Amino acid sequence: MAGNISMRVPEEVLSELDELASLLGRSRSSLINEAISTYVTEYNDYLVALHRLLDKGDEIISSSELRKSLGF
Repeated sequence: MAGNISMRVPEEVLSELDELASLLGRSRSSLINEAISTYVTEYNDYLVALHRLLDKGDEIISSSELRKSLGF
């Protein structure tokens, strides 16, 4: 199910967005949707990495141990 979001965007950002949309032959909405989706995915990955970094019980291994465990 799709939803609607209404927000204010600075004029210069809107201008850049329109320029990029025109260059790529895409709509504003598709670019905004992709940007939000990418941000959410990347931020979730960051939170997982941060949680693992702060988890004192999580075993830390060297890159060579990691490669060996993966068969490289």
